[in-house]
Amino acid sequence: MKKIVLIAAARPNFMKIAPISRELNKYPEKFQTIIVHTGQHYDKNMSDSFFEQLSIPKPDVNLEVGSGTHAEQTAGVMVKFEKFLLEENPDLVIVVGDVNSTMACTITAKKLHVKVAHVEAGLRSFDREMPEEINRLLTDVIADILYTPSEDADVQLLKEGVAEEKIVLVGNVMIDTLVFQKQKALATNYYESLSLQEKKYALLTLHRPSNVDNKDIFGGIIEALLEIAKENTIICPIHPRTKKMIETFEFGMYFNFGSVENNKINLIDPVGYNEMLNLTANSRLVLTDSGGLQEETTYHKVPCITLRENTERPITITEGTSQLVGTSKKRILEAYENIKNGCSENSKIPKFWDGKTAERIVDHIEKNL
Repeated sequence: MKKIVLIAAARPNFMKIAPISRELNKYPEKFQTIIVHTGQHYDKNMSDSFFEQLSIPKPDVNLEVGSGTHAEQTAGVMVKFEKFLLEENPDLVIVVGDVNSTMACTITAKKLHVKVAHVEAGLRSFDREMPEEINRLLTDVIADILYTPSEDADVQLLKEGVAEEKIVLVGNVMIDTLVFQKQKALATNYYESLSLQEKKYALLTLHRPSNVDNKDIFGGIIEALLEIAKENTIICPIHPRTKKMIETFEFGMYFNFGSVENNKINLIDPVGYNEMLNLTANSRLVLTDSGGLQEETTYHKVPCITLRENTERPITITEGTSQLVGTSKKRILEAYENIKNGCSENSKIPKFWDGKTAERIVDHIEKNL
């Protein structure tokens, strides 16, 4: 029996390891699975209902590292994870995504000669000012198996000199979670509870410091949104950081909270995964600075305006429904006009974004570990 350790550090990580855990648990005679939560992020949204709603197993171990600077977090994870590895001596460590714990656990395992597999390998924003980009690069250099979500990630890893035999195209594990939850999410009809009409509203998420911490940049984005709001009801589950900056910059006049009005940006409290999936699938378009929504809109074939200067998910632009526009009012509105002219109609779902990524991962582990 092979002992497999799955690493999670934040809410999205659990959503990525959940399908892999479910698949491994189908073969109890072959695999012993241990889920380790590094505790890098404390998330009050990770309640019992979060694990129950998404059928996500709770962690077996919590390293309780907590917050701190990048160096403090990384060092804290490495110290505690090393002790865990020495006690458990697993056959494989699986890390996902690009958080500090991804890199820290990879380095620690490799120095103890434990094999590491990286899920979502090969994604690049080419912006080394992003800490996540550093985590991705370092993890992919030393991991033994690189499970990629799309063909462009394979190409990127080969460009970086990674040995071809280490690269395994498996698809997007977040789409596994989406497919697993899709029927439950659509059945909620959550958008109707907000008095929204199918394909008659725009969904907005906005939280990155580069977008909301600068008054001029945030103000320019709001100007563009208010133009779009003339033709589409805009609904926005509000991030605490964004809410704080709205108050700081005295932008409250442009927003409406609690009910839904036209010609304003309508704010609602943060919502659960199923509710968000329901809002996304039934929207006319999405405006976001999130990473995951670029993928989900591509799967649902919903037009997406990505309010960032770069993205580590270029496949959502080349094949999917996303337009990368930065933060200028002019480019946001040009993208909106493109949507009105049907620019997303010929989009396609990338290869292996089919809900079976975890099956391919576990099949590869079984044959090669």
